[in-house]
Amino acid sequence: MTPTYHSYVWIGEADFDVAHEYRKACDVSPHAGAVVFFVGLVRDLYSEQLKGESVDYIELQHYPQMTESLCANIIQQAFERHPFDSARVLHRVGKIHSGEQIVMVVVASQHRENAFQASQFIMDYLKTRATFWKREVGSRGSNWLGVKDKDKVAAERWKNNDQP
Repeated sequence: MTPTYHSYVWIGEADFDVAHEYRKACDVSPHAGAVVFFVGLVRDLYSEQLKGESVDYIELQHYPQMTESLCANIIQQAFERHPFDSARVLHRVGKIHSGEQIVMVVVASQHRENAFQASQFIMDYLKTRATFWKREVGSRGSNWLGVKDKDKVAAERWKNNDQP
């Protein structure tokens, strides 16, 4: 019998409720011994090099069906490496102000190591492969962002199947 998992992908403009998403992960994963979740926030600073310059908000755009499909594929790849009971990916688009939630990844698994590894894998690949376009707006005006080098490096570690 092929192992199965429950997955959920949501992309939209509304904020999400972390406690609600945690409960949903637990509800669909009655045998889980661990639930790991990551919540990303919009930072108010452009970068370390631009001290004193602040971001007011970001705007995210995406191709709806393509982005959801890529997210589902990322979850599948994570499951193949680090089997788990369920995974949830929530990602906001539109105008999101500094300090607000932008992304949540929830992984429930029988074992904590798989939950940690799968959630990290999903987040690394969301940052580098998902079709989101991000524009920062703040004290320096506005500019479109590409994939950061540090995110590329983080995703590179997963290319070798023997590495976590």
